[in-house]
Amino acid sequence: MANGTAKQLDLSKSLLTLAIILVAGQVCYWGAQSLGNLWGIWNNYPREISISAQGSFKLIPDVAVINLGVKTEGMKVAGVVKENNEKMNDILAAIKSAGVAEKDIQTLSYNLSQQYDYLDKGERVFRGYLLNQQIGVKIRDFTKIGDVLERSTSLGANSIGDLQFTVDDPAAAKAAALADAIANAKTKAKKIASDSGLKIKKLVNVYEDSSQYANYPTAVGVGGGEMMVKSLSSIAPDIQAGEQEVKATVTLVYRVK
Repeated sequence: MANGTAKQLDLSKSLLTLAIILVAGQVCYWGAQSLGNLWGIWNNYPREISISAQGSFKLIPDVAVINLGVKTEGMKVAGVVKENNEKMNDILAAIKSAGVAEKDIQTLSYNLSQQYDYLDKGERVFRGYLLNQQIGVKIRDFTKIGDVLERSTSLGANSIGDLQFTVDDPAAAKAAALADAIANAKTKAKKIASDSGLKIKKLVNVYEDSSQYANYPTAVGVGGGEMMVKSLSSIAPDIQAGEQEVKATVTLVYRVK
């Protein structure tokens, strides 16, 4: 009986050991298969890189922009409006006769308000009406800047803004800046791929940062008194518009392997 029992125990141990080996083998098999699947997924998963670059385009302004205005004060509305309108009409006629097209003259504001003086005790005293009329003028022939300013001030323009140089149609400049940014991004992508050992497969997306566009007017301070404006008129032909720069930024997304 003892020998029979021992043989049964040995057989049970052998079966248990075999079962453990089979289970362990199965676990290893499925583990290896899972790792293989993960490795395949990793290798086949599309990998991408994003490259950002900036481009620019320089251009010469072709338009001078200046704001002119007439401020008129008086105790009666009718008188204030009549005086202001007469002065502005004369100014508009003079500007047009200087060679400025009607399409390049725009009314910016026409504001009639009551004016008060405030006393120490918090009381206010009415002192009349103020009519402020402002126009914006585009001057395409820079040699006529002084003429426009002198005629306007001589006819009653008493509010002169800064003279600004800008571009009438910046679309072409923006397109050129964008093309430059894309070319720079492509060059940068090739360099990064070459240095890192990656191989570029294809371009999959393009993002544009439109906030990078810049078409900032160049300002020349001419605001102030009539004497300053008249002194500017004598040197107007020597005014240099300078150069402006339009910038653009793009991001290119490439699939690599």
